[in-house]
Amino acid sequence: MGPGSVSSLLKIALDVAYVLLMIITAVLLLLLLASVFIPIANLNITVSNDEGGRQQPLTRSLLLFGVGALTAYFGGFLMILRNLRLIFRTLTIGDPFRPENVRRLRQVGVILAVVTGGVWVAQGIVAARLAPGVMEPQGFGELLTPIFSVLVVFVLAEVFREGARLRREAELTI
Repeated sequence: MGPGSVSSLLKIALDVAYVLLMIITAVLLLLLLASVFIPIANLNITVSNDEGGRQQPLTRSLLLFGVGALTAYFGGFLMILRNLRLIFRTLTIGDPFRPENVRRLRQVGVILAVVTGGVWVAQGIVAARLAPGVMEPQGFGELLTPIFSVLVVFVLAEVFREGARLRREAELTI
């Protein structure tokens, strides 16, 4: 912990990733706005797998769904990185057990759960509507690792809550 530590190096990596993700999300937002006005007549998309594929027309609703889903996905991870950067900021100054870090970790858990659920639903919609027979929807088995990850984040939040409580008690001890 503290300046010059591994956590400082990780915070720099998070800062770089945050800026890159912010740029990607901003470009996707602009593309989402532009896709409302982009003429898409006579455009097709090809959906394929190892056994072949098929073409279908690109509709405005399909374009908005795809770009909107990507924007939400990257936006969710942008919010996660924002919270992680704030947590690492307290870690680099040597004071990670703060009540606001508990709130930040809980927010990370909720956002991760929403992004995971959103991806699962979006893949189901794509498999059922866009690529039936070409793409299979995700099963519940594919959700085990993300659900476990969300639970780990909530457990870490509780560890940080207990650490903040112990620190508060230590500060009151004379």
